[in-house]
Amino acid sequence: MILCDAHCDTLYNLYTKPGQPTDITMERLEKGGVNLQTMAMYIGSDPSPEAVDKLMKGMFEEFEKLKQQGWVQAMDPSETEDGKVKVMLSLEGCEPFEKGLTVIEEYRRKGIRMAAITWNFSNKLATSHNTDATTGLTEYGMQAIKEMQRLGIAADVSHINEAGFWDIINKTDAPPVASHSCARALSEHTRNLTDEQLKAMFQNGGWVGINFFPKFLNIDGPSTLDTVVDHIDHMYQLGGAGYVGLGSDFDGIGTKPEGLDNPLDFPALLNKLRERGYKKPDLEDIAGQAFIRYYKRIS
Repeated sequence: MILCDAHCDTLYNLYTKPGQPTDITMERLEKGGVNLQTMAMYIGSDPSPEAVDKLMKGMFEEFEKLKQQGWVQAMDPSETEDGKVKVMLSLEGCEPFEKGLTVIEEYRRKGIRMAAITWNFSNKLATSHNTDATTGLTEYGMQAIKEMQRLGIAADVSHINEAGFWDIINKTDAPPVASHSCARALSEHTRNLTDEQLKAMFQNGGWVGINFFPKFLNIDGPSTLDTVVDHIDHMYQLGGAGYVGLGSDFDGIGTKPEGLDNPLDFPALLNKLRERGYKKPDLEDIAGQAFIRYYKRIS
């Protein structure tokens, strides 16, 4: 079974915390059955151009080190193979694209295939989820997202506000992705997607990866493997069959659901889905096939 994880922050940790252990290791990916791990290039806590440039340079260098150690880069999810581990790059926060549209193509050549329009800062493209819900994309943001889509870079709505989300759905050229988000109906947090947003994602051919951060899974209580499946169940009830998968946020979250600490626990999650009644076709979709098909729709 092909397994894809759409989000982790390992490159940031490798660069900013050298020598410290990470959730994601090659051994864990292999033993956990992960075939495609998307690694985010996170813009960090300082959105100034100088800080972002330094951080991007450092993370690209860390990625080159991984490749020198034998890690294999995938330029497209269609390159995923059973029994092998490959890594694809994404961007978390489009601050690097503020310099101009030509920068987007430079990042695409380096293998960036997904970009969260904002992180927790508003930028030249759009407004973050934690600022306000009503300010839409900027004119430049609309241009930048259409250029991303032209190049096959998925527009990631995981951190954007609601008005920006609807602008992407209604005014741009390809369905977006939410690489690491959950259902707001089950956990009331602005990082999560409302039922209306989720229905629009599924009806328009988008894709949602479930985030494992306990606060996004259950803002008022404990989170377990069952809580993760609850979010998948909820999305399936809204029409999400074939449009939902996994976006762990490993190495980006300080706490984890009980029983889901790192990639070694992916088999336990798949077993929990089986216990909850999911059959082989849906298990294959959730594990990775739905993510691969999404990229076929936007290519």
